[in-house]
Amino acid sequence: MILQLTLIRIIQVYVAQGFVFAFFLAIALKILVNNRKRIMLIFSGFYLSVAIGIFFNFIYAPLTNPNLVKTLNFLTNFFITYGTIFLMVFCLIFFKGESNVSSVKQYVIFLVYGILLLCSIFIPNGVEISQSTGWSPHWNLLFFIYIAMVMTVMACVPTLIFSFKISKKFEDEFLKKKWKFFIIGIIELYIFLYGTYLSNMLNIQAIRTVWAIISLILTLSGAYFVYYGVAKKFKK
Repeated sequence: MILQLTLIRIIQVYVAQGFVFAFFLAIALKILVNNRKRIMLIFSGFYLSVAIGIFFNFIYAPLTNPNLVKTLNFLTNFFITYGTIFLMVFCLIFFKGESNVSSVKQYVIFLVYGILLLCSIFIPNGVEISQSTGWSPHWNLLFFIYIAMVMTVMACVPTLIFSFKISKKFEDEFLKKKWKFFIIGIIELYIFLYGTYLSNMLNIQAIRTVWAIISLILTLSGAYFVYYGVAKKFKK
């Protein structure tokens, strides 16, 4: 049941992704310690969700039981992708104000997005992960299109729209400049996600290796820029 991991895979999963996991978890904890307003709890949800997804990846990386690996891989994909909805709800509340976005509406958005992502399990042969794929996930075209469309329509596009609208509301030039880092950050994170999904669909080892390096840079810088753009805007 245990696969003898290659040195390259150990570095990719437990060193590179381990650093990303620690970075995201540290930011989430810093947000929760410094500010527990509803809007900031939602903001921290993005970092926590991604960290949880990476944690599941740590578990299944050395395993060779197909059913268990497939289940844990699904949880990895789910939580990393689900993290994007927290950024959307955060921007929605930031733009419209907490009083105009009720907790009920917030939970409905979270629930609908979660259900749509869960529905991906009904796509026939959506993800193949076995010895034949080198224990790396191989997405079929329909699965790729479905996940990309759900994330684009419900999370990415609304987040970008609200982000640019929020930018226009700032009168203070310093805050406006900081917010631009937030926008750059989310764009980098979206490039990372779409690139990873595409890499999973193409299932070409050379592309996976190159993208692993690029995605590490995009993920870390994107996560930091998103946090930097928001930090100190919301006080206790």
